[in-house]
Formats: sequence, structure tokens, C-alpha cells
Amino acid sequence: MVSSSKVLTAPRGVSIIGSTGSIGKQTLDIARAHSPALTGSHEEAIKIVALAAGKSKLEDLKEQILEFQPNLVSVPDQASKEDLLNRLKEHGKSLPLPTIMVGEEGLLACAEHQQADTLVTAVVGFLGVKPTLAAIKQGKRIALANKETMVAAGHLVQELAARHKSVIVPVDSEHSAIFQSLEASLMRGRPQEVEQVLLTGSGGPFRTWTKEAIASATISDALNHPNWSMGAKITIDSATLMNKGLEIIEARWLFQVPESKIKVVIHPQSILHSAVEFVDGSIVGQLGLPDMRLPIHYAIFHPQRVPSTRVPRLSLSQIKQLTFEEPDLERFPCLALCQEVARRDDSSACVLNAANEIVVESFLKGKIGFSGIARTLERVVGEHKPIKAPSLEDILECDKWARHQASLTLAAL
Repeated sequence: MVSSSKVLTAPRGVSIIGSTGSIGKQTLDIARAHSPALTGSHEEAIKIVALAAGKSKLEDLKEQILEFQPNLVSVPDQASKEDLLNRLKEHGKSLPLPTIMVGEEGLLACAEHQQADTLVTAVVGFLGVKPTLAAIKQGKRIALANKETMVAAGHLVQELAARHKSVIVPVDSEHSAIFQSLEASLMRGRPQEVEQVLLTGSGGPFRTWTKEAIASATISDALNHPNWSMGAKITIDSATLMNKGLEIIEARWLFQVPESKIKVVIHPQSILHSAVEFVDGSIVGQLGLPDMRLPIHYAIFHPQRVPSTRVPRLSLSQIKQLTFEEPDLERFPCLALCQEVARRDDSSACVLNAANEIVVESFLKGKIGFSGIARTLERVVGEHKPIKAPSLEDILECDKWARHQASLTLAAL
């Protein structure tokens, strides 16, 4: 990762792909408090220049367009474009309509938007890979909330970021905490002084459940996260601890540390968002309330720290206890599988990520039980012939193969 101290002389131009999801909406809440009309400092102002969203929340996208007036919008297909245009015209407000593009071409256009110096990658899944790589090639700052990009193509991201002087600032609360801990300790570029990265996680809804109870968990049970409000796919990943496992792979590439130096620690209160232990025994961490607006705000304004009325404050005097425990790999086999994949440094991570997207979707549709998630993933990864240092073409092919193989495996269950 490349750091920069450049101070903007105009409002910070921001593109968001995934604007109607949880991260996208919270990013817009941050932008709302930093609109050019409300701040007298260009350094503290945000201008939303492009938005991309899926077809399931076009009414939300319409409201975002009316409020933030981006000049470019992307939706998945032509039918969504026509629907969105009708919604905007029916509103009757005399505002200039943005350019509306569709599909992958639209996503890439949002990522490469000339007026955007920052891309917030807030889409879920492999869909985020291509636009993120495109923005990196433009030298843009990446506020990365899409962990799948680093899981599937981490080595490519780092190579391109170094070549094009692109800054990658993670938005995941855990990786933001690690990023801040490393910067605060002046350890960037000195990995030999890092003893281990402590990646915290709440433990999800099944932290105290028995193995037998977890096996029969319902969709409603799995979606009942104790601390965080997230989309369905990420919430299921949290229930299996797959989310924490993918974060191990993401951290391995983000911070250029081997899997052996990344330790998962269960922290039910979600106050310490992660930490770094150094060789002298010092542990430096970042604390905050379980609210994604803090890491989003930090990523957009990095390397400056700018005050915001939207970021909630933590009061240490109100914390009653902070507890920590080891994860149980027997009850959460997805975490063990991710640790194994993270050690390989090959295309297995791409395959695991793709298969997981298919399997979680199947679970959410009620087609398989909760215990079937880990079993299916283990089979698909076991059948893959891994590729070292895969190219983008290799990654795209592995992603396609894994989705097909996961579907075949599910059909055979």
C-alpha cells in the first residue's frame, strides 16, 4: 500500500459502487454531513460524482440521485435503466438527469470516473474485482469494503497499486483497525517488527451454541447477528465464521503478512476492532462503537483525520467489560478451511470465495441446511487443481469453474 499526504484543492470526488447497500448508504450519510454547501473547507468536502446499484432497490437509488445529483449512474441492465428513468421522470423535479449506463461497462465507468479521486467498493462478492482493478489503474484511492477483491485477486491488487501509486484503505472495521494500528506505530514498510495481527470477531449468532444445535440452525437464526446490521450474505458468513476466514485471506494480502502471523480472536462486544502485536510485546489496537461509519469516514479522508457529526463516539467509562476467547474450529469448520486456503497463496482462495457465494445463496433459499455450507465448500476446494500466482484470466476462469462445481455438488447432496 502506498501512503500519500496530498491535500485536495477541490471537494473530494467520490464514486460508490453498491450505493443502495448498507455500506453504500452509510457512505452517503458521511457525504451528507460533508457536502460542499455545508463545509467551507475543500479538504473536508465530499462530492458524489457516480453511483452504481443493483436492480432490487431502484427507488432508493432514485432518492440518492435526487439528493446527491451525481453525473453518472450505473444499473445492471436495460430494463433497470428504463425503470429508473421512469421513476425520475415521475418525480417531476426539474433536475438534470445523470448519464445512466448498464452492466459491467457502467460499473467500470463509475470506477474510472474522471472527477472521482476515491472509489468506495461497497458491492458484495466477486462483482467488485474488475471495477476495483480498473480504478487502481487510474491511480485512485480505494475505500475497500469488498473483501472478495483481495481474497480472489490480492496479489494482482497489490502489484497494480504499487505500479500506479494507488492507495488502498480498508473499510472493514477489522482491517481498518489493523491499518490504523500499523500507521500509528510507524511500522509501515517494517514487517519484521510485527509479531502477529490480531483479527477480532464477535463470534456471530452461534458463538455459544453447541455443534449439534448449529447443524440444525434456521435461516432466521443465522440472520440474527448480535452486534452488526449487515446484508444477508455477509450475515450468513458471520454465522459460519466464513467472514472471519475470508478476512484472514484479505489481511494476508492487504498487510503482506503470512497466514501464520494472523490470529483470530473472538471478542463478543465488538469494541476492539482489531490490533497488532509487535515483537517487543506491545499491542496497538483501535477501539470504537460497532458502527461502520467510522472506518468509512477514515478511509475517505485518509491520511487526514477530519471531524464528523455522523461518527458516533465511544465513551470508555461506559464500557463494563471486554472479553476475548479462542475460536472453536470444530464448531466452525469454515474458519479452519479458510486458514488452510490462506496458507496456500494460490487460486484456491478464488475458488473458495466463488463457491461460498453459490452455497450461501442456496442456504438463504432454503435448499440446504446450515451444516451443508461447510461440507459443500470442502468438497469444491478439494476438487480444485490450484494455480500459483494466477493471472486475471485464470481468476475469472477459476471463479466460473467454482460456481459451476458448487452447483453440481449441491445438486448431488
